[in-house]
Amino acid sequence: MSAADHLKANWSFPTQVLFGPGRIRNLPQACEGLAMGRPLLVTDPGLAALPMIGAALEALRAAGLEPGLFSAVKSNPTGSNLAEGLAAYRDGGHDGVIAFGGGSALDAGKVIAFMSGQTLPWTDFEDRTDEWKRADPEGIAPIVAVPTTAGTGSETGRAGVITDESDHTKKIIFHPKMMPAVVISDPELTVGLPPKITAATGMDALAHCLEAYCAPGYHPMAEGIAVEGMRLVKEYLPRAHADGRDLEARAQMLAAASMGSTAFQKGLGAIHALSHPVGAVYDTHHGLTNAVVMPYVLAFNRPAIEDKLARLAAWLGLPKQSFEGFMDWVLTLRIELGIPNSLAELGVDDSRLDELSAMAAKDPTAGGNPVPIGPAECRHLFESCLSGRLR
Repeated sequence: MSAADHLKANWSFPTQVLFGPGRIRNLPQACEGLAMGRPLLVTDPGLAALPMIGAALEALRAAGLEPGLFSAVKSNPTGSNLAEGLAAYRDGGHDGVIAFGGGSALDAGKVIAFMSGQTLPWTDFEDRTDEWKRADPEGIAPIVAVPTTAGTGSETGRAGVITDESDHTKKIIFHPKMMPAVVISDPELTVGLPPKITAATGMDALAHCLEAYCAPGYHPMAEGIAVEGMRLVKEYLPRAHADGRDLEARAQMLAAASMGSTAFQKGLGAIHALSHPVGAVYDTHHGLTNAVVMPYVLAFNRPAIEDKLARLAAWLGLPKQSFEGFMDWVLTLRIELGIPNSLAELGVDDSRLDELSAMAAKDPTAGGNPVPIGPAECRHLFESCLSGRLR
């Protein structure tokens, strides 16, 4: 074995992105370029009631396309949402999907497109080993993604998260062709997003970059993207939170979100492993849950990431270029954005800790944590997150 054997890896990077104010006007051309004549626009009920969705549908019709609309997507999309969306896709004779909205609509739209030509149940494609190879790639419809929040970065990701109602677990469905072919990233669509949602989704982007940076494995390109993504969050999330009309801040946060999902092909970790079961069982907002558990996971992982976070603190220009300096910045940012300090403040209690701990340990993201975690370690982390004790 040579000294460089651990430097073996497989790398890939994402898709075409049409970025900037006003780029939503390119939606009809993006669909036509993918030979979509009857796209299904997938969004959530709140967005469906806003003028931006009506305007998008009218622009598509004006270009000679025949779009449909499916908006029955929950904030944590479920298998039932997926089944209803698939029925709408097939009954409407659609030939592609426009996933339009926050992370829930993007994930649901992507999985609807993925499942549109499959015969196996969606749960057969959970991202664990190589289950994605069971899929018929010719049965995956083309996707245009239009993010309206700067958080999950699902627009540049190859997976979607769906809650399985049979066992209350979040399942990550993955396939390389689930990557949207075109992304329209228009910051004007995010103007007016409430400060609380801006904060929660922005912290989700930070969590993606942070966990990707800390994950074991060799992927220097992903690490570089993660570092720049965190710099953008540091500079622009407070601005976007303070003034939702700050178009520059909105644009930079959209970029940071896409960078997070690009970077986390390197891996995620315990932040997401804890957040997924909490969201599935208690229906909490994913980004907000990530923000709450973040410092507790950092403290737990400190033995494995202390040197990396010291370098990161220096790159970000923090006053203290150390693990403590980075932790201080995270805690201060949470206070500035109004993030709760504990899971108890999200309505989580200790009645289901054993169940949550077992679910977290089995979550596909758990394997990317810098310190190995099993049910006992997850329970310890949950107890810290509930009590609000960092040390």
